[in-house]
Amino acid sequence: MMNFILKRSKFVAVGMLMTAFCGTTTYAQQAKMELTLDKAIEIALAENPTMKVADKDIELKQVAQTEAWQALLPSLEGSLGLSHSIKVAEMRTSMGTFKMGMDGSTTAQGGVTLTLPLFAPAVYQNMKLTKEDILVAQEKARSSKLDLVNQVTKAYYSALLSKESLEVIKKSYNLSKENFELIDNSYKVGRVSEYDKISAEVQMRNMSSSVTSAETGVKLSLLQLKVLMGVTADVELVLNDALKAYEKQLVIPGQVSEEEVENNTNLKQLDLNMALLQRSRKLLKTNFMPTAAMQLTGQYQSMSNPDWNFFKYTYSPSVSLAFAVSVPIYKASNWTKLKSNSIQISQLNDTRDYTKRQLSMAAKSYRENMVSTVATLESNRQAVMQADKAVAISAKRYEIGKGTVLELNQSETALTQAELTYAQSIYEYLTNRADLDYTLGKEK
Repeated sequence: MMNFILKRSKFVAVGMLMTAFCGTTTYAQQAKMELTLDKAIEIALAENPTMKVADKDIELKQVAQTEAWQALLPSLEGSLGLSHSIKVAEMRTSMGTFKMGMDGSTTAQGGVTLTLPLFAPAVYQNMKLTKEDILVAQEKARSSKLDLVNQVTKAYYSALLSKESLEVIKKSYNLSKENFELIDNSYKVGRVSEYDKISAEVQMRNMSSSVTSAETGVKLSLLQLKVLMGVTADVELVLNDALKAYEKQLVIPGQVSEEEVENNTNLKQLDLNMALLQRSRKLLKTNFMPTAAMQLTGQYQSMSNPDWNFFKYTYSPSVSLAFAVSVPIYKASNWTKLKSNSIQISQLNDTRDYTKRQLSMAAKSYRENMVSTVATLESNRQAVMQADKAVAISAKRYEIGKGTVLELNQSETALTQAELTYAQSIYEYLTNRADLDYTLGKEK
């Protein structure tokens, strides 16, 4: 029994360390917080940093979507230039030699260019790509929510189990303490042997150590729950709940269908990533399509000035309107990128098939565990009743001198183990149900 409590304490401690990397935020604290499962989930969704990170990721994708369609807006650029010709080039023809300007002269120019895309297929596809990217971010946020709800739910049930285990062990300790006091008084008047006294004392001290271990387990399980909820360690959580209250919810679940597994967040993300790859393929195909743009350019320029005082130059304006069409003819890497995209799509299809098989097996496993728990629950309940009765009988037998202290100790240990097993069976059903809901993508 003591090993059982120690193992639970280690389990909770490991879980606490794993979730601690998520960090914590400060919640509007009160000294004592009465907690239910729904309230724990509500606080966690509001305060846990993973949810805030997921929301920020969606905002980033929305900004990227705005940036994508802004590529279709006109762009305006200005330029200023000042160049000095030390020695200009000469042009030699059959008619003689002509200079292409004047040595030692300065040219100044300033202009504004307005560019407007007329046909940009890559931009159109990129706009659609960013919309699908937002859907991926939203599904990732949903995945974070489902994962957090799953962790908080199991941590809450773990805290209940630790609390009830402590209550069971304290009850057993009090019983062993009463037995020891009774046997010790009988020993003092010579009615029982020293062996009985020692056995009763050993039983009491063993239970005292188990109580200490159980108290540690409760503290660690509550600390893990605080980390997941995003509240600080100085808040006292009060759980006015019990695993026995969920006993009526322990029913045999129905068979898991293929359609239910399809709602799993991992499969949803794979489907959305497939849509992204297919959209990326269309984007890559735009490398084979022409693009068209219009440019309106206005300039003021002054040429062949003998000095650097550009404020006194005589400038002349010019305006030009240009239409440009760019037609790609051949680029080897475009074909390579398409081939790479095809391999990625095929790879993702294989990953999805494998993931779906694994999820189906996991869902069936959780269901079978729940069925097994329901099947043994009645037996565990009867075991508690019989063990309680056995304690009363062994105590009476020992009192009238027909039983031994060994029988008394064994009956107390059996009762404690039966009550712990009963609570453990309810806990296992609830955690398997939480894992099944997560696997099927069910939201609270």
